[in-house]
Amino acid sequence: MNGNTTSWVVTIIGVIVTAIGYFMLPGEFAAGVLGFGLAHVVLGLLDMLRPTVRT
Repeated sequence: MNGNTTSWVVTIIGVIVTAIGYFMLPGEFAAGVLGFGLAHVVLGLLDMLRPTVRT
């Protein structure tokens, strides 16, 4: 799996976790799950912007 594919997988998993936290969970636990998912979305997108090093 190349680096860009990994970034997309992290971003998509983050979107899924964010949706679960927003739509399916009640209360304060949902806020934690939502934040965890959003963090993965942001980190996946930032990873796509990072330059790659060819060896």
